[in-house]
This record gives sequence, C-alpha cells and structure tokens, in this order.
Amino acid sequence: MIRAIAFALAASLPLAAAAAGGKVLRYAFDVAETTFEPQRVSDVYSMTLISSIFDTPLDFDYLARPLRLKPATLVALPEVSADAKTLTLKVKPGIFFADDAAFGGKPRELVAEDYVYSMKRMLDPKLSSPLLGEIEGKVVGVDEALAVARRQNRLDYDRPIEGLRALDRYTFQVKLLEPSYTFLFNFADCRFACAMAREVVEKYGDDVGAHPVGTGPYRLAFWKRSSRIVLERNPGYREELFDADPDAGDARGQEMLRRSRGKRLPFIDRIEIAIIEENQPRYLAFLNGEHDLLFRCPRISPTSRSPTIASRRISPGWGSRWSSSRRWTSPTCTSTWRIR
Repeated sequence: MIRAIAFALAASLPLAAAAAGGKVLRYAFDVAETTFEPQRVSDVYSMTLISSIFDTPLDFDYLARPLRLKPATLVALPEVSADAKTLTLKVKPGIFFADDAAFGGKPRELVAEDYVYSMKRMLDPKLSSPLLGEIEGKVVGVDEALAVARRQNRLDYDRPIEGLRALDRYTFQVKLLEPSYTFLFNFADCRFACAMAREVVEKYGDDVGAHPVGTGPYRLAFWKRSSRIVLERNPGYREELFDADPDAGDARGQEMLRRSRGKRLPFIDRIEIAIIEENQPRYLAFLNGEHDLLFRCPRISPTSRSPTIASRRISPGWGSRWSSSRRWTSPTCTSTWRIR
C-alpha cells in the first residue's frame, strides 16, 4: 500500500524535501505495527510495511482498471498448465537482498529456493501463520509435511514437498491438488510469498521480526516500537523503471503514466511513519504540516476548525464527501493529502 500511495503522491504532489535533497513522505498510523516478519503478519499496518521491504513474485498494475497482475521479480507471468494444477515461476537473475551481516559481507542474490523456503514457513507450527489456509489442503504434499511438523512441533525445512519445490536456481513450481485459476493471486500477497533469506532467519532466530532484510525498494532505517518507523531507499535496489497500462479512456491514469513512465523506482527517498492512536492529535499533526497524508480521518466537528481552512488545506479522499455547508459527513477517508 505504501508503494501505491507513494507513487500517487510523487506523481501528483510535491512532497517535503529532505536535507539531502530527496523526497520524504510523512505519514501516521492510527494503530501500532506488530512485526516485520511476513509469515506472522495479520494486520494491515504491518502488511503495509513489509510490502515495501520485501518482494513478491507478482504485483498489481495500480493504474489498470480493473487491477491486473504483472511480474515483479519474475521474468513473466507464471506458466499455468492446461489443467490449472501446476504453476511454474521463473525469477529474474540479478536481484539482490539488501546488505546484512547474515551474508558475511557478500552480495546475496534472490533465487527460486528463497520463495520455496518462505512459503514453507507458513507450515511452521511456531509461527501460526494467518495464511496457512491458502496452502493447507491445496498444495500437493503440504498436508503430510504439516502433520509431521505438528507432531514434532517443528518444521523440517529440508524435507522435500512434492508440490512446492525449486526446479533450478531461478525456477520454482507449485502443484495444486485441485484446479485453480485464482491461486496465482497469492503470489502478490507479501504474507504468502515474500522472499526471505534463510541465512537471515537463522541468524536472528525468534527476533527476525525486528530485522527485516528483503529485496524491495526500502529498508528499515529506524524503529521505535509503537512510536516511530523510518524506511529509507534501498541503495542496492535493482533498476526498476515505472510503467503501467491504464485504459485509453482514463484521462487521469494516462496523465500519471505520461509524467512517470521510464522514471526509476522508488520515487520517494524516505518514509517517516508516526504511530498516533488518538484521533485529535493525529488530525492536528496533519493540519500543522507534520504529515503529508492522513489515513482514516476522524469525524470532524464544525467547531473544530473553520470550513475555509479545511477546504484550503485539504481535499477529501476516497470514501469521503462534503455537504453543501462543507461539513464533514463521512467518518472515514482512506487517503486525504495536503495540497501545497
């Protein structure tokens, strides 16, 4: 979600400039994050964060209507067998994880086995993965491996699973028990298929949720639990240029494409997130210019500020509306941003 929001803002609004000249997005969560460990995530706030640090095989074309899947770390969309029971995915060579001590000072390339390992983690009884139901009873060999793991209260990651395996360095395959034409959408969900390096998990153990190391456009620069999170551009992020496929009749989408096509991602250099659970302080911080984006706006009393200030400083986002008297009439607006 952060990547989609960052693109929309960077493509249309000037953001605050950092001291070094880069763009900074300042934002506030109204609920604290829980973990940076993808297979444990069950809340939208942590999901927003991990999706910017880790990479899924597929992503969405956010300007397409309706949204369409597109390759992210794959060379092409997955190959689906005629019976819709076998999916073959090929990873792009030359994608690397962010630098970390777990790699011993050497570059660590993303390979097919990283995705296999990451999906196996959903079977680990210690993690209680919320997306276990997307693979249990659906992938060949998973139920048998899961039964053994539950008896032993541990998962043997080296145990082969017929329906979940790497064919070579860059190719992995998923075999389903039943035909499914929608299963591939799981590969755009970071909780299901974010690539984690086994070395990182083994180095940090139970604390790996505080040490996210991915191949995505951002890395964790600062974290004070339930208080402040800072993501910064991953200096080792691959050369990824923006492209999209909006409908020909979508004037706004075509304009955003015209302004952004061919630009290197990510557009934003730094993302600063504050955790402000109370409605009033969060909204006042937005009005005071401390944040560029306000998520889930509280209901605003007409006595809390004048309609003139509100209409000049902000514009309503998706799901919000104004009455003729310009009083706030919707309790939620999922993306309201400052006009500068």
